[in-house]
Amino acid sequence: MQSVDLTHHFLIAMPAMTDPFFAKTLTYICEHSDQGALGLVVNRPIDLTLKDLLDQLDISSDNQLTGRFPIMFGGPIQLDRGFVLHQPVGEWQSTMAVNDDVGLTTSLDILRAIANGESPRQLLVALGYSGWAPGQIEHELSRNAWLTVPASPAIIFELPAEERLTAAMRLLGVDFSSLSDEVGHA
Repeated sequence: MQSVDLTHHFLIAMPAMTDPFFAKTLTYICEHSDQGALGLVVNRPIDLTLKDLLDQLDISSDNQLTGRFPIMFGGPIQLDRGFVLHQPVGEWQSTMAVNDDVGLTTSLDILRAIANGESPRQLLVALGYSGWAPGQIEHELSRNAWLTVPASPAIIFELPAEERLTAAMRLLGVDFSSLSDEVGHA
C-alpha cells in the first residue's frame, strides 16, 4: 500500500478489531511519517480524574474543574507517561505541533498551568500513547482494520468521550451499527 500522511486524522476501529486496546476506539493521529506513527485514543476514559493525576504528581490545584475532568487511555505504550493534546499550540517546554492549531505536550509545565487555571483553551489529557512502526498503519488499513477521516478538533475537545466515535463516523456519513465485522469480496 502506498504511504499516506494520516497526521491530524482519526483512525476508527472497524468492528472486526479484536485487539482489546483498540476495539471500538477513536484514535487521533498526532504524527505520521516514514518513521511510523503516534496517536492517542480519545474515547476511552479511565478511572482517574485530572485532580487525581495532579495529586499523584504533587501539583497543588485550586482549579475545581480538575476534579471532574476525565483522563483518557491514550494507548498501550508508556502508560505511566502523560500526554496533553491541546488548542492552541502555545509555547510549552515539550510540545509537538500537530498542525497550526493543535499541539501535543508531554512536559509538566502544562499541567502546572492547568492547575493554576492558565491552561490552553481546549485540552485532552491521556496516559499512554498508541504507536505504529513504519508502514504498520498502511498494512492495517489494507487489512480493513481501520477507517480514516480527517480529524475534527470539535469532536475531541467539545464532545463527551462516549459520543466521539459516533460523531467521527458521521463525518464519513456512516452509522457504526451498519458496519459488518466480516470482509467481503465482490
